[in-house]
Amino acid sequence: MSRESILKSIQQNKPALVELPKIDVQLFFEDIDLLDTFKGNVQLVGGKLIELNNVENLDAEIQKLYPNANKIVAQLSESNLGNITISKETKPHSLENIDLAIIKGEIGIAENGSVWISENQFPVRVLPFITNDLVLVLSKDSLCLNMHKAFEIIANRERSFGLFLSGPSKTADIEQCLVVGAQGAMSLTVIIVN
Repeated sequence: MSRESILKSIQQNKPALVELPKIDVQLFFEDIDLLDTFKGNVQLVGGKLIELNNVENLDAEIQKLYPNANKIVAQLSESNLGNITISKETKPHSLENIDLAIIKGEIGIAENGSVWISENQFPVRVLPFITNDLVLVLSKDSLCLNMHKAFEIIANRERSFGLFLSGPSKTADIEQCLVVGAQGAMSLTVIIVN
């Protein structure tokens, strides 16, 4: 059979397109507590979640969690812990010895414990992956139910680099052994500010 005859046969026997069903994603999530669900899922993927009543306690809480962090990049105005300043001109390789990065999270997804962060919050894309430990600071008001809602929220953003980050880096494909920190941060802490 020739290539043309095969393609012609496929074209003639192609089934009619069927529209995808409309799914009301709210049906699958009956009255859940966003914060409790988010907290449980952050812990499930190996992260830690701390709740703060006000942002004034942020630095003290981070210092308690990471007392040995010396080289710190803080990418939010609410923290004064940063002692290394970065910009878009910073060479990624110069960040190889960062102990701690503190980045503002934009959206927290209760369904899977992930946090949306974008390069608007960290000008060097490698920062969340090259740091030894990572803290994401998130407003309680920025929690959403699921990925469907998160994609609705970010759909109208200025198209720039961003990602959903969930837990510390880990892989289990090396001789069936779980390795934490293989391609990124050794620990991830999400701090929710009420």
